[in-house]
Amino acid sequence: MAAHLETWSKEEIRAVIRFLHTKSLNPTEIHKELQSVYGEHVISRTQVYHWCNLFEAGHSDLTDREGRGLSKTAMSEDNVKRVDELIRQDRRLKLHEIASSLEISETSAHRILFDEIGYRKVSARWVPKQLTDNHKEQRLDICRELLRRSKSSRRVHGHTAKAGGDFLGYDVTFLDSIVTGDETWLHHCTPETKQDSMTWKHPSSPVAKKFKVMRSAKKIMGTVFWDSRGVLLFETLQPGETINAARYCQTLDKLREAIRRERPGQLTTGVILQHGNATPHTAQVTQG
Repeated sequence: MAAHLETWSKEEIRAVIRFLHTKSLNPTEIHKELQSVYGEHVISRTQVYHWCNLFEAGHSDLTDREGRGLSKTAMSEDNVKRVDELIRQDRRLKLHEIASSLEISETSAHRILFDEIGYRKVSARWVPKQLTDNHKEQRLDICRELLRRSKSSRRVHGHTAKAGGDFLGYDVTFLDSIVTGDETWLHHCTPETKQDSMTWKHPSSPVAKKFKVMRSAKKIMGTVFWDSRGVLLFETLQPGETINAARYCQTLDKLREAIRRERPGQLTTGVILQHGNATPHTAQVTQG
């Protein structure tokens, strides 16, 4: 194994980073190359990313100029504490906003955030929608009503529930009577996401490229109904057609026939329909 270089300067390391960056190596690859020559503790990968960003922006100076260097004052315990307080107050603060607030360089703010405190910037997890207190109360009421009906079903049928159908005093076979429905827009073309297109690559492999593809503007409305045993009905509207009360009533008629065909006897024992509170669902003609 080749010996590592024992002595080097910061300027030398930055020059090597600039050279390798110009040869189109990414920061991770550059960091590995540096470690193979200068040793494991030569420079952090975070700092390699930082200098690659500077060179990408057109910087060529390899020295710690005023306003960009990591001075002891900028890296003081007081600044570390103040940065942590700012982040805890607003986790969406930008790096330049933190640096401006504390009157330190962005490089110092970046070093404090990543190396001293250990913060990492991540994206929030997307959820379908934000529920208000009223929405949550409505969902709780629905769950309580389902539990009440389940208990009533157990009293009516006694112990006739099939094996495994009784749980803590509730007839869980009652769930078979619930039919859920929803609508969604279906695009003619839904492109593959960046995450879906990820592939394994070797460090020497060329950088993969993916051209951005937009979802098609043309779309149709799709409606689906299902129960605990599977899908009962799926239909799509004609291009340009949308759901209204009259059209939704036609869909419910098709659903009735699907239940009669796929779940013999279910209409007699009873069906509980769960769907949203959109206007076509709550219209008087639909409720009738």
